[in-house]
Amino acid sequence: MAVITKNIKIGDRDVTIETGKIAKQAHGSVTVQCGETIVLVTVVSAKERKEGLDFFPLTVDYLEKLSAAGRIPGSYFRREGRLTDRETLSSRVIDRSLRPLFAEGYANETQVIATVLSFDQENDSDVLALTGASAALSCSDIPFNGPIAGVRVGRVNGKLVANPTLAERAKSDIEIVMAASRDAIVMVEGGAEHISEAEMVDALMFGKESVKATLDAQEQLTKELKKTEKRKFDPMATPADIKAEVKPLAWEDIKKAYAIHDKGDRYAALGDVKKKVTTHFKEKLGDAYAKKEKGIKSAIEDLKYDYMRGMVVDDKKRIGDRAFDGIRAISCDVSVLPRTHGSALFQRGETQAIVSTTLGTKEDDQRIETLTGEISKRFLLHYNFPPYSVGETKPLRGPGRREVGHGALAERALLKVMPDEADFPYVVRIVSEITESNGSSSMATVCGGCLSLMDAGVPIKAPVAGIAMGLIKEGEKIAILSDILGDEDHLGDMDFKVCGTAKGITSIQMDIKITGVTREIMATALEQARKGRMHILEQMAKSLPESRKQISKHAPRITVIKIRPERIRDVIGPGGKVIKDIIARTGCSVNIDDNGDVAIASSNQDQVEMAIKMVQALTQEAEVGKIYLGTVRKITDFGAFVELFPGTDGLVHISELSDKRVKSVEDVVKEGEEVLVKVISVDRAGKIRLSRKEALAEKNGQPAAAPSAPPAKA
Repeated sequence: MAVITKNIKIGDRDVTIETGKIAKQAHGSVTVQCGETIVLVTVVSAKERKEGLDFFPLTVDYLEKLSAAGRIPGSYFRREGRLTDRETLSSRVIDRSLRPLFAEGYANETQVIATVLSFDQENDSDVLALTGASAALSCSDIPFNGPIAGVRVGRVNGKLVANPTLAERAKSDIEIVMAASRDAIVMVEGGAEHISEAEMVDALMFGKESVKATLDAQEQLTKELKKTEKRKFDPMATPADIKAEVKPLAWEDIKKAYAIHDKGDRYAALGDVKKKVTTHFKEKLGDAYAKKEKGIKSAIEDLKYDYMRGMVVDDKKRIGDRAFDGIRAISCDVSVLPRTHGSALFQRGETQAIVSTTLGTKEDDQRIETLTGEISKRFLLHYNFPPYSVGETKPLRGPGRREVGHGALAERALLKVMPDEADFPYVVRIVSEITESNGSSSMATVCGGCLSLMDAGVPIKAPVAGIAMGLIKEGEKIAILSDILGDEDHLGDMDFKVCGTAKGITSIQMDIKITGVTREIMATALEQARKGRMHILEQMAKSLPESRKQISKHAPRITVIKIRPERIRDVIGPGGKVIKDIIARTGCSVNIDDNGDVAIASSNQDQVEMAIKMVQALTQEAEVGKIYLGTVRKITDFGAFVELFPGTDGLVHISELSDKRVKSVEDVVKEGEEVLVKVISVDRAGKIRLSRKEALAEKNGQPAAAPSAPPAKA
């Protein structure tokens, strides 16, 4: 197999796509390289469809091998374990971009694996993997309606940048990962620093223009491989005769069901429709029913799809008779959980989230091993979707990819308004439990999470709300829907989530089931989302307009004091002995940064004060001009060494012991005696000069006498 290489320029970065060299037994494989970052992407699809499948079984795994960055995993086994959250989120981004572009009705098991082989600490690998997935599919015989390309859009110093480096991203106020075809945007995931809707549209259009060279390269690659013919397959499709027979049995009942506002009652009515139709066919077909069961059930789903979409674009009606830009009824309650540090119950229509905020100390932060090294997170948001929220039973096996993705979206939205660590030195964790769900539970998490932060006394920069937008497009007929229900998401063409403050957007996510959306649709949806967001923020403000002035009485109080970095060892002590003693005696959490910041935390203020005094006693510095009661530790011929406080002493020269002539130091002071001394100087080396004479004079309100002349030498 010939090796084919294509070189592309994206912004000021060179990208290379190569096929025919590695993983040649896969159905499609490419490497994508930018700088010294290299990602291998492979795709394999089963030749035959498994019997009984009525969905497209696509699996996408994005894997970061620490060896790519010259690192050895820190786990006990010294090898990578389950996917990290970043790997999971990147896998979801690739999956969401590719899934709508496979041929209609294709249901063969398909797997995409993207493996980071080399990482240069400068060029990120996730968007390379997204582009590589499209290229690998384009190079294969798998029926894929690509190509698409991935790009990260940033804005540095007001200038939009395609695929910014890690250093540039640190200065950027926009970070969007997106996928686009030649005609339209197909996937968006990202956040921004309160930018306007117009700025967001400009960033997305910039990203769409930036991928043209990558799309050209993939098309050229495919032509040179001469693999233009895609495999033949038997598509999943509902037989026309079955659909024709099902329609008169079900259509009117489906119509009546979608007129029901309550989700539970509506689903029960739709269940009755299914039962009625299947009973009819069981009686008619007898033993032959089993072979046609999936087709019959599929026909019912198709009718639901057709009716609901027609109701929207033709009759201009929605489920629940809302206007297209209408928002469901909202209720908000705060302080609903007495022992949490902050809590909120947020309800919008039939979607409900109970959200709590917990404040912790630095030792509660999350340590994460990445390709760039170990990082720590001080803001965490965890989203849980228990099965009872939709009236179902299901084993609890920890968070799935969807839960990780929804949590990351909400976390990104709220992170933009979190106070700086210097102003609020807490680790903050939000937990969202979805207790009812009928559309947009991640946006309920954003709204409830914001209220719980404010209830906890976190001084956020501004309140944040989120809204999910939908799209139904039938030919030239287009309907953009605000605050979509689960049915409108499931049967619609777009799930477009937008989060932000009154000032602008902080987080965005878009999933498309059709080939893409245009600039006009995007701009209209964003403006409609802005109006919806402002309405939701108004409703939230009625329950809690701003953050509470004080944190919960159950939360730890953190006090930060400053010590000189060179005194850190005095607080820690040999083997941590001293700091462990402080923690044991006070019950406080004590954390020390390398810059000398000492964070002392406890819900008991008296314990905090006690710990502060202990640290200050270990690290206090002698102040020139101040009088101390010290202890004589050593006597010499030329003076006495007096300990001012533990670990710090100074010299009282014999001439500074008294305003009278002193023949012997021991005539004035003894070892172990407590004496008043005044600090008269501290030199650059830290040596302290003391005076007993000036201390006594100042105490008696008299000026210090001049030192007596030393006796003449014989």
